[in-house]
Amino acid sequence: MNKIKLAGLSQEETNNIIPENTILLGYVGSISHGTQIPKEEKDSIDDIDIMGICVAGKDVYLGLQKFEQKDIQYKEYDSVVYEIRKFFSLLLKQNPNVLGMLWLRPENYIYKSTQGQWIINDRNLFVSKEAYHSFVGYAHGQLHRMEHLACKGYMGEKRKQLVEKFGYDCKNAAHLIRLLRMGIEYLVDGELRVFRQDADELKEIKSGKWALEKVKKEADNLFALAKEAFIRSSLPNKPDYKKAENLLIDIIENNFGYDL
Repeated sequence: MNKIKLAGLSQEETNNIIPENTILLGYVGSISHGTQIPKEEKDSIDDIDIMGICVAGKDVYLGLQKFEQKDIQYKEYDSVVYEIRKFFSLLLKQNPNVLGMLWLRPENYIYKSTQGQWIINDRNLFVSKEAYHSFVGYAHGQLHRMEHLACKGYMGEKRKQLVEKFGYDCKNAAHLIRLLRMGIEYLVDGELRVFRQDADELKEIKSGKWALEKVKKEADNLFALAKEAFIRSSLPNKPDYKKAENLLIDIIENNFGYDL
């Protein structure tokens, strides 16, 4: 039986969103960054983003079934729960969003099992200089979307109106600056500061209070600083794949109570 119940939803609604064997679940996105704009404000475009890790059934590991992730948008929730092998593969690729799950503030974890805590305890296994390429790559993606004014299907009406009002996508701009700053910090000391001390400034950007040229100038400076941080970084060149694999095996075996 699912031990998790999401605020504002019934147990049945929660069960439809969150797989039963979820071992770690948390608030990500603007809530975790401290950049959420309250929904009662006219320019609010934030959902409640949640991310989790689950251990799949034996039919996935020993049989013919396949399962990598469960994505659901329901009411105010935008949820993704990854099967643990998929999650580990994304961690090892230094995916910024997935890495952030291991560096949340305690109050941003919705559910944390013993196995979920194991992953957090060993998060340094996944730290490496390769983060430069993923953080900068994601930032370039945000820059591209920010500057191309086509309103996409995933955008709500409010966000489309903001794009038309300011001449660029302010939400992408805030993501761009945040990703670069987080990447630089991470390359310097291996700490991923998910909750942002610069949250007020990021909210200003998201609200359109920065001119496009100011955003681009800040981004250019941060891209240069990120490259310098990569060159100077003392982080390992690659994650510890073997220890990460051993941790993955331990968690799956522990979930079933015996060696597979």
